Amino acid sequence: MSEKEKVQQQFGKNASHYVTSKSHAKGFDLAKLVEIVTGYGAFSGELLDIATGGGHVANAFAPSFQKVTALDLTEDMLHEAEQFIRLNGHENVVFIQGDAEKTPFPNESFEVVTCRIAAHHFPDVDRFISEVFRVLNPGGLFVLVDTVAPEKDEYDQFYNTIEKKRDPSHFRAYKKSEWISKIENAGLYMENMFTFSKKFTYETWCTMMDLPAREKNELSTYMNAAPKRTHNHFSIEFSGDEVQSFKGQSILLAAIKK
Repeated sequence: MSEKEKVQQQFGKNASHYVTSKSHAKGFDLAKLVEIVTGYGAFSGELLDIATGGGHVANAFAPSFQKVTALDLTEDMLHEAEQFIRLNGHENVVFIQGDAEKTPFPNESFEVVTCRIAAHHFPDVDRFISEVFRVLNPGGLFVLVDTVAPEKDEYDQFYNTIEKKRDPSHFRAYKKSEWISKIENAGLYMENMFTFSKKFTYETWCTMMDLPAREKNELSTYMNAAPKRTHNHFSIEFSGDEVQSFKGQSILLAAIKK
């Protein structure tokens, strides 16, 4: 099974979870994303939300743009997003099934491109960023939100391992330094970067991906067996030998196409 087929399988069967997920529906990062885009002031035409998931970003911007395009690889996810957004009364959002690494849009089609909590599923992030650059108008804005791995290789490996064990469609959470390098090498100009910690409740985190009980317990055992310094870094909390919660880190990056 290809990486993209894994994504479609995982998110197809769990699509409804992402519409109702509190961390996706609300959260500091969504509010900050809206603040950053509206802070530029001049954008009101067309916005593209890549890997729209439950449609929360598209829903948030629908009142501020003439047209919002919600793109996702998974048909079931698009269906859930459309139901959610239509129930909120927005008719200016279009839903298109497509690949983040090969979008079906002409050059220079959008004033703003967003991508929130999705890029760690993309097998070729460099190609994704090249597509963002291609479809952005000159002067356009790209805003990315995603989980990131720590700069220290030991913690990077641990974080990506637990994410992959929970969700086979997880490809890689990149380091902050890797994202900056990739974005600037693609020709975009970095404007802002914000980092923020994110606490994951273990039960909810596993339930989002419908992880079977046996695999959930094996993952908890794996996390428990990590060195104490790893427990401290990720603020892993236990009840007996079972993981209750841990903390990761996310970033919000804003870049423009000059």
